[in-house]
Amino acid sequence: MRTLAARHPLLLFLLLSALLSWWAWPLYSIGLLPIPIASFGPFLAAVAVLGLREGHAGVTSMLRSMVRWRVPARAYLFAFGAPLLISGAAVGANVASGADLTASVGLAAVGVPAALLVALLAPGFGGAWEEPGWRGFALGRLETRFGRMAAPLVLGVVIAVWHLPLFATGQILLSDVLSILAASVVIAAVFHLGRDSVLVAMLLHATNNAVGGAFASQLFTGDDAVRLGWLTAGGWCLVAAVVMALQAARAGRRTGRPPLRAARAGKGADTEAVINAT
Repeated sequence: MRTLAARHPLLLFLLLSALLSWWAWPLYSIGLLPIPIASFGPFLAAVAVLGLREGHAGVTSMLRSMVRWRVPARAYLFAFGAPLLISGAAVGANVASGADLTASVGLAAVGVPAALLVALLAPGFGGAWEEPGWRGFALGRLETRFGRMAAPLVLGVVIAVWHLPLFATGQILLSDVLSILAASVVIAAVFHLGRDSVLVAMLLHATNNAVGGAFASQLFTGDDAVRLGWLTAGGWCLVAAVVMALQAARAGRRTGRPPLRAARAGKGADTEAVINAT
């Protein structure tokens, strides 16, 4: 294990993330657990790999990032604002499309603060505890290999596969694949905006769980709920496209090249650096 952590830390992290998360699937199938996945699996996997690879110092560094709150105010604005904007717009568009509300909007909104706190503070009850693994451990290593533009998308594919038990049991929709991929781009941008604070990523994830899961998804049923899923996915994709366009433009200003060529050049430089280091 120590050798694998030293030579292939990402591979070991991914294997442990699945192992430490999917153990809940068999227990769910016989009615002993309410969900078929343990959301703190990526956190435990990151702790294990860091402990094997870097010892106490590596684990401590990640834990400090989980409580790093001194970040630019705009990072908090985006962490709380993006899920509110996307879910709010999706609900509004769904109603405008003829969807019937099955619950009172005001009554459903009452549970949002409690759901946010549970997702943030209680491991296993919400996706916030995935973030130390995804953003705190995996993202930077993927950026070294694939570049800052492509790495969030690669990580998004990994996260979508990690959600397999939830897809298989019908607890999340097919449209959530798009939401996961696009949200991975947005969360990575907010994570870097917050000076690589895992806390900021956890806040965004917890807010999305509370607003999207505990509020918006409870307002509709049947075809209306399916439409809401696609509208939400469209919102995340739109925001992700804006983020990627801004990143490409920023890369172009730094290099003096057209944005698309600059983004490709930056990715190539990152890849070349990895090859040279190897």
